[in-house]
Amino acid sequence: MNHEQTLSHKQVRVFQPEKLSAPRDFFIPEVIQNTANKDDGDKLPLILEIGAGKGKHALSFAAVHSEKHLIAIERTRNKFEAFTKLFNQQLLDNLTPIHADAIAWTVHAIPPDSLASIYLLYPNPEQHNPNQQWLNMPFFEFLLSRLQVGGEVILATNIESYMDNAEQQALSIWQLPNRRHKVLSDSQRTHFEVKYLARGETCWQLTMTKPEGYKTRFDNWFAEEDSVNDKK
Repeated sequence: MNHEQTLSHKQVRVFQPEKLSAPRDFFIPEVIQNTANKDDGDKLPLILEIGAGKGKHALSFAAVHSEKHLIAIERTRNKFEAFTKLFNQQLLDNLTPIHADAIAWTVHAIPPDSLASIYLLYPNPEQHNPNQQWLNMPFFEFLLSRLQVGGEVILATNIESYMDNAEQQALSIWQLPNRRHKVLSDSQRTHFEVKYLARGETCWQLTMTKPEGYKTRFDNWFAEEDSVNDKK
């Protein structure tokens, strides 16, 4: 069977998750291990935030949405330390901060079809290296394989050209239903958002939805258990 013909998108470059080692001090949070039990009616919807910074959005989201569990990943050490300092003061049971590279961690920790939504709030625009923009990366296909049907990817940026490209890629390459709108001027989800809006800049949000029957090359792909266990 020609596997390419079953795909729901037009991305040609193929992500290679098998080449990524698990991050240092890697572990899989219990909340993710519990997602394997599909019959658990008490299981909270799982949300992923990539690039959580100092945790402003993650902390406020978890405080407001007690019915959801947020996993918030930040790679930069000083930002993560500021995040965990605030987290330790609030001790939210439905928030799990993770200090790691988001791509490697997601590959080894997140099962297919397990995320209700994914937040990409004000990522590095990578203006000098557009191949590293999220919707230009082959990894985005893997990320979609981890999203549940009907789940959403929420991308926000203050750079219009970044949003223009993301919207175009969502439609032409990833074949995702989406909606784009301006962020309200009083929104305060992240420190970047507060700063940009205070300067009078326009911020945009693109919300992409995974439709029924969406197929990727990684819908049944799991990380090798040995590579995970070696890091424990």
